[in-house]
Amino acid sequence: MFYRIVTLVGGVVFVAVLFALLWFFCRKFLERHGVTDMVADRATVLATWTFAGISVGLLFAVVGAFVLGPWAFYRTLRGHDVPISDAAAVWWGLAIVVAAMATTGVGFAAFLYAVGAL
Repeated sequence: MFYRIVTLVGGVVFVAVLFALLWFFCRKFLERHGVTDMVADRATVLATWTFAGISVGLLFAVVGAFVLGPWAFYRTLRGHDVPISDAAAVWWGLAIVVAAMATTGVGFAAFLYAVGAL
């Protein structure tokens, strides 16, 4: 029973880590593309909608996260007037989603291995 609680708490922590990684990558993306006004707030909005897209995509199928996450990133980015083409925005969204999901997935697998659940 103890391992189930530890695994559940670890899962919740890694959901927070996923959002934090999305926020960090979105902030770096905005800074790289010359956004200087309210970067933290814009990164929060961008990360929130990207996270929502990933979450809804995960409900349908794992592959859906890699479709809805970049789409949500692209749609939200259009509202921030960042000077980037539509295709580049989608590819950046996909790169951010893949990087955040891969980092979180590897960390969570290591966590599960450490507690003996994997």
